[in-house]
This record gives sequence, C-alpha cells and structure tokens, in this order.
Amino acid sequence: MEPKELETGTTTLGLACKDGTVLAADRRATAGTMIAHKHTRKVYKIDDNLGLTTAGLVGDLQLLARYITAEAELYKLKRNQPISVEAAATLTANILGARRYFPYWVQLVIGGVDPKGSHVFSLDMAGGSLEDKYVSTGSGSPYVYGILEDHWTDDIDTKGGIDLAIRAVNAAMRRDAASGDGHLPGRVQGPR
Repeated sequence: MEPKELETGTTTLGLACKDGTVLAADRRATAGTMIAHKHTRKVYKIDDNLGLTTAGLVGDLQLLARYITAEAELYKLKRNQPISVEAAATLTANILGARRYFPYWVQLVIGGVDPKGSHVFSLDMAGGSLEDKYVSTGSGSPYVYGILEDHWTDDIDTKGGIDLAIRAVNAAMRRDAASGDGHLPGRVQGPR
C-alpha cells in the first residue's frame, strides 16, 4: 500500500511581528469533499505567551493541543517561568517524531513571545521544526504565501499583522475549496 499525500483541508498561519505573534486559521473542518463542521477551533492558547495552529486529523490535533498545554504548564511549575517558544517547538517536534509507525497526521504552527522576541515555527508530522518570520500550513497555504510574500515587512507590528493575516486567510478561503466559513485571528503578546 502506497502512502497517501496528506490533505489537511485547512488554512493556518503564524506571523512573528516586531511586538508579538499573530496566529490565524479558517474555521471549516472537512472530511474529503464533505464539510464536516463550519466552526471548528484551529487556534489554541497553550500559555499566556504561546499558541498553536492546527491542520490535519481533528482527534490528533486535539490530543496534541492538550498534551502540549499540559507540558507547558508542568514546565512553568518546575521552573517558575513560561516555556520558551523554541523549547515548546522542540518538545512538540520530539513528540511528533516519536510516532514513526503511526504518525500524528498533522501540520502545526507554534508561535509566541519570549525574552528573545517573537517566533513562529512550522512543524510537520515527522517531527521537523523550522523557524521563520511567517509560516502557513494546510491546503490553503499556497494562497497565503502569495499574499505574505507580496506584503510582508520585517517591521510589521501586530496590528498590521492581524490585517495581513485576515487578508491572507480570506484569499485562501476564496480560492481553496477546503478552507472557508470564517477566520479566527489571534494575538500572543508578552513582556519583551
């Protein structure tokens, strides 16, 4: 049996702005060509300084969001400080990479703010973790990247980032049949 390409039927993105991180996603959940739910949660708050966007199988996504939230809370209890964005991305990548035979069918964006600044990481189902200024996952990501490549500036703030995220997700919703029915921009800000 040949492996199938993962079709997430989602649009998510993360932007590392100069004063915070913006996370956004569409709200439609699909099962093949059927719209399974029109108002699905795809952006999760992990901690006050940290968030996660999700694309992929709903059960895997919900399990991982709960698991990462619990690990971030344990980290804070043990060290009396929030987990850094990079440490959360590394922890999540290790969790993803540990399931080689039955992987989590997900694409994640972890973003947030810590003493080193604003960060976003793209994580794949094999445990890969890549940091960038902006990242997008899901079937609508080619449309998002078209908007971001054209309008991103290194000095963008979260207000401009929210506007850009809405514009990018809306473009994907208009062109990607699996994305749509609303968007959910979020902002993670913390002390710098």
